Amino acid sequence: MKYRTLPGTELKVSEVGFGVWSVATKWWGVSDLEMGKRLLRSAYEDYGVTFFDTADIYGNGVGETILKDALGDIRDKVVIATKFGYDIYNLPGERKGHSELPQNWSKEHIRYACEQSLKRLGTDYIDFYQLHNPRMEAVLSEEIQDTLLELKKEGKIREFGAAMGPDIGWEEESIAALKVPNYAGIQIINNIVEQDPARALFPIADAEKRALIVRVPHASGLLDGSYDPDKHFDKSDHRSHRPVEWMKAGVEVVQEMKAKGLFDGKQRTIGQLAIQFSLYRPSVVTVLPNITSAETLREFALASDVPPLTDAEANIIESLWVNGYNKRLEQHMSNSQNKPTPVLHAQQ
Repeated sequence: MKYRTLPGTELKVSEVGFGVWSVATKWWGVSDLEMGKRLLRSAYEDYGVTFFDTADIYGNGVGETILKDALGDIRDKVVIATKFGYDIYNLPGERKGHSELPQNWSKEHIRYACEQSLKRLGTDYIDFYQLHNPRMEAVLSEEIQDTLLELKKEGKIREFGAAMGPDIGWEEESIAALKVPNYAGIQIINNIVEQDPARALFPIADAEKRALIVRVPHASGLLDGSYDPDKHFDKSDHRSHRPVEWMKAGVEVVQEMKAKGLFDGKQRTIGQLAIQFSLYRPSVVTVLPNITSAETLREFALASDVPPLTDAEANIIESLWVNGYNKRLEQHMSNSQNKPTPVLHAQQ
């Protein structure tokens, strides 16, 4: 495992991190918390994963307590990131599916949410505290930043930034966040078949010396070799919200990448290539694949050690996206009565 440092901070993180949502919610069809704890521990002990990303909303706190149970005795060895902003403490009723909850950016709520996260995590500090899916007003709010600076001064958080979403997009908000001096970095979606708006963010992150954390590197299963076009997902599984045309276009791009020799299963798998695609960018400090089993943990964690993308390979992948994927998607959509719908990409 290789490691990178968030610019201007002392936070050193593993190139491959662990997105805790995949073992703390049912959005990937995994509901065995004991297995989740074993995977979290194995990630650190067997593969050197040190960056763990969660949120207070994941399982309404489960995503934080599972980290305490799995890693509490090695707290000083790992970097824990969590998120705030959704009001999980005053729910009017049971949450329906993947619907978005109300947000609360008041100073009182931020402080309360931080204290509750600290308790659930079993720690007295959070390494990286992120605004969760903020809109522009929250991104630029001086009151929010002042509150976070107070928490940092008190030693309750080390650094802070923002996780952009919930779906892909939010380019203006992401650009604005990258230019906020107090933010150490932001979390974004980037993968081989979803390269916008990330492509516009990389040069800004480089210029502003901000870290980028990448999630959804495998495009909800399209780029890890596991996608079966005939498989039907349970409604609780976020992949059930994907348009079938999106899947078809993605599969065709994967087939073309294989034909061009970008992965052969020897030097690197398609899943490892997908992770290296984001690590190719110097501003990306860590990538968060969806880890759901011992097999995916091993494959994805070892992606840090496989041959990195060459400039020529990166250019081929970009060309496939610019000239191939979008045209295929448009063609599939024109032949269907379905309309593209935003996907929540695991970041509610």
